[in-house]
Amino acid sequence: MAVRAIRGAVQLDRDEAGHMDQRVGELLTAVLERNELVADDLISIWFTATPDLHSDFPAAAARGLGIVDVPLICAQELDIDGAMPRVVRILVHVETYLSRAEISHVYLGATATLRKDIAQ
Repeated sequence: MAVRAIRGAVQLDRDEAGHMDQRVGELLTAVLERNELVADDLISIWFTATPDLHSDFPAAAARGLGIVDVPLICAQELDIDGAMPRVVRILVHVETYLSRAEISHVYLGATATLRKDIAQ
């Protein structure tokens, strides 16, 4: 078994706590499903949010999904001119038998343009 990192992102339509919870929950669920993972496979999750998101911590969505004993941390994404607004990014560390080539990185909706090289 290896330790792997999985990238992902989602763009929010608006800065509201319930909406953030829904969209980040969709992203985390997609990462777990596409990589055939369960909560016990998770080591930690890093969340970043663009500076225009203030309504809630993205990590709250993970807790809402029942991911309660995994270390989570939130940080602010760099404030770069021209960057896509209202984006939450994740970096999920997991234990898995998948090779690096088999890992499915998840970029939902418009965020697929952020990483065309790894978005699936």
